[in-house]
Amino acid sequence: MVDIDPITGLPKDLVSFDQVIREQQRITVAIEKRKFGKKYTIVSGVQKGVDTNDILKKLKSKFACGGTAKGGQIELQGDHKSRIKKALVELGFPEETIEVR
Repeated sequence: MVDIDPITGLPKDLVSFDQVIREQQRITVAIEKRKFGKKYTIVSGVQKGVDTNDILKKLKSKFACGGTAKGGQIELQGDHKSRIKKALVELGFPEETIEVR
């Protein structure tokens, strides 16, 4: 028997809340200069409902850098401004919702 989602009334295998949540995000990417001239790529606007630690892990692996997730922001060591939009699109975020400053 097919499991029915009580909220939507649709079969559970048709409902993908993760994709819906990712489409509603407004993501901003900026470069921040810190101590000793080090640059950090800050990805902000990732809201609850999306596993920031999983996204962080994939971005760190892709860019071969260190980073952390703090308070809804993802901080990557280094300047990855030119490549971050493509990487976020590959992770399932719509291109229209990503703003690179």
